[in-house]
Amino acid sequence: MERESCQMSGSQSDSGVITMEDLEAFSEEGHSDSAYNSNSSQEDEAEQERLLNYWQNVGRGHQVEVPRDMAEPIQQLTRNNRTSQEREIVPFRVISQKEKCGEILYEERLYEKAKWACITVHEKQYEQSICLGFMKLMRYICEQNSTGTYLGLTIPIVTIVRTEESRAVLSQAVTVAYYLPLQFQDQPPQPNDTEIMIQEWPTTIVYSRTFRGTTNEQSILHEINMLAEALDFSEICLEDSFIVAGYTNPAARSRHNEIWFLRRV
Repeated sequence: MERESCQMSGSQSDSGVITMEDLEAFSEEGHSDSAYNSNSSQEDEAEQERLLNYWQNVGRGHQVEVPRDMAEPIQQLTRNNRTSQEREIVPFRVISQKEKCGEILYEERLYEKAKWACITVHEKQYEQSICLGFMKLMRYICEQNSTGTYLGLTIPIVTIVRTEESRAVLSQAVTVAYYLPLQFQDQPPQPNDTEIMIQEWPTTIVYSRTFRGTTNEQSILHEINMLAEALDFSEICLEDSFIVAGYTNPAARSRHNEIWFLRRV
């Protein structure tokens, strides 16, 4: 990852981040299948309003505004991504693992070069930046692109964060990135939003540590320092840029997240 770009070379949750996964949890817990199968425009509008209201209520608690024009992308993403099994996973190859007392401390992985859609946001609060970035990428995924088609959600959705030397504070510059599905890698649909960039991230070696639970600023900094302690050769990694990868529903009791360190080129 270049230090001020999106590139690799590098809920309702406790963090206050409204994510695409939050919406999935809401739809699964609060709605019957009849809402998804109905052709009634009245029921369709009612569903859309319920989903939008849910996001808006969560957002208000964290000083995040969810505009009305998000109603259709929210509904579309909910209908098309009801389970994580339906999502394409970013491909990688495990090079090695480090274990201690039967526990995997971290994995060394190889990610081949690939195209990602990414947006860098500079809001005052970390949670606000994440939310705004997600919403803009949702619009891109949900037809607001040069093909006018739904692209499909991939996992993980990654967040690039930056710190100062002591790793005690996160920078306001937060990048949210979406891996383009394999069928769009050769010819990525162009975003209608000019703030979203399509970039080819180079082949990258990543050191990945799994963690469970919340993904707020405090937990991210904690996990960064935990992985730094586990690595015996941290000098070969970037020291101020890291990736948070999210795989599962933030409302789940045991969430699957990862912190990634990026090997220097």
